[in-house]
Amino acid sequence: MRAVSTTALMCAAVPGAVAAVRLAVHQERGLRRARALLAPVGAARRTVPGEPPWERLLPRVRGRTRGLPREWLCVPPAALLALLGGSVLPLLGGALAVPLVGRRLRAVEERKERERRADGIVALCGAAAGELRAGLQPVPALLAAAASTGGLGGAEPAVLAAARFGGDVPDALRRAAGEPGAEGLVGLAACWRVAVDGGAGLAAGLDRLEAALRAERDQREALRAQLAGAWSTVVVLALLPVVGLAMGWALGADPLRVLLHTPAGLGCLAVGGLLEAAGLWWAARIVRTGEGT
Repeated sequence: MRAVSTTALMCAAVPGAVAAVRLAVHQERGLRRARALLAPVGAARRTVPGEPPWERLLPRVRGRTRGLPREWLCVPPAALLALLGGSVLPLLGGALAVPLVGRRLRAVEERKERERRADGIVALCGAAAGELRAGLQPVPALLAAAASTGGLGGAEPAVLAAARFGGDVPDALRRAAGEPGAEGLVGLAACWRVAVDGGAGLAAGLDRLEAALRAERDQREALRAQLAGAWSTVVVLALLPVVGLAMGWALGADPLRVLLHTPAGLGCLAVGGLLEAAGLWWAARIVRTGEGT
């Protein structure tokens, strides 16, 4: 009963302590900002009495870790757990997590690059249609739109060379559409071919293509917004073991010693790690399947 009441008091006191620390930090930052604004121009920065040490250390840490890959940030928490638990198993787990986290971060960067390329093509179609309505011919309109939006990406030199020197512009656009996220250039190539061969209006075709690509992008964003709750559930489920360890510490137990230095704890750690990995993989697979549809 005493352990439960102690846990309740700790849970009630933690938010207040966090709020007090934040208020003190914000007040200290406001005072330092006022001193900096009222200081003479060109005056050297001096250490303010009572300035927290992390305010001086954080810029140095950011400067030294600027070129360090983000996946290596898994190692310091693992090293801290290894030090607290007196075992090398957390450190080995952190080292094994580095390539997995790096793969995930690279996938996120590739997805962002693919979406930026797709957004650039949408802007390219709209700008080219506007230039055509302003009275430009197709080739100058494409050159002006590509220069203003950068929607062709890495394929811009090849496409612009074909446009300037009388090459096969639709073929160059189709080759450029092979990059991830540049699939919309296939529609631009088709509009160009129909306009050149059949005499149809290129501006009207580009308007319809832009509307279709924009609708596809809006649908993708709406689906991602609907799946945000599912991803939040996955994150919460992944953090539940950490909450269990924190509750064990709050109740006066030593979960790291049990998990890392006893046979039963090592078995529970192995089985729990496998179940955690399988659950995360299965939940992420369900969410990615929804994204793919």
